[in-house]
Amino acid sequence: MSGHSKWATIKRKKSANDAKRSNMFAKLLRAVEVAAKEGGGDPTSNMTLASAVEKAKASSVPSDNIDRAIKRGSGADADAAKYEEITYEGYAPGGIALFIEALTDNRNRTAQDVRHAFTRNGGNLGETGSTGWMFTRKGVIVVEKSAAPDDERLLVLALDAGAEDLSDSESSWEIVTDPAALAAVRDALRAADIDISSAELTMLPQSTIPVDGGEARKVLQLIDALEDLEDVQNVYANFDIPEEVMASL
Repeated sequence: MSGHSKWATIKRKKSANDAKRSNMFAKLLRAVEVAAKEGGGDPTSNMTLASAVEKAKASSVPSDNIDRAIKRGSGADADAAKYEEITYEGYAPGGIALFIEALTDNRNRTAQDVRHAFTRNGGNLGETGSTGWMFTRKGVIVVEKSAAPDDERLLVLALDAGAEDLSDSESSWEIVTDPAALAAVRDALRAADIDISSAELTMLPQSTIPVDGGEARKVLQLIDALEDLEDVQNVYANFDIPEEVMASL
């Protein structure tokens, strides 16, 4: 599975300061706004919007703020969204492939910020197509093992609802779906009273590269620097770092 999923899970468990939380709220609301602009303001027919709303709610973004972002994006509010979607590709130390999604109102500023983050943290910004082919858009549902039924029952429930695979990710299970099946599988698990840690559209790598020790620290420093940028929404990577190593970093 994608190292990004482990990284995201560990970060969710850590308490964030007010500045970090404010920055995250702004990013999540921007994603909601753009998703509503691109596919309409109804989450039931716009899977990208449904995923963005789910992520925002999981991070405790107030419902009123989410509703206003949907209205702005769908044109129901005079303050319409004017963001552009851009992707960047490159490599972290150790040859780890990165795929970056950004939403920006200033393409030049964002490109400069991303390039600077790569340069300062030992990475290499690549050309379009250099790493994107290594990733595939999928739905991923994370269920903590402590809250999950036995793996056979979880697998049956997930597959019956339309999932593609169930993978062991150390302290959690990761259920992979086609993007269009994410909502159906999520709802089926919830109907079975299974607690879900997260359910989102993501980019999964076709294969992963094991990373440990000092190299792992360098990889995570670059990813952290990219994720701290105002315009960067998501950073996907093909690293595989053991949870205990990642937590210690």
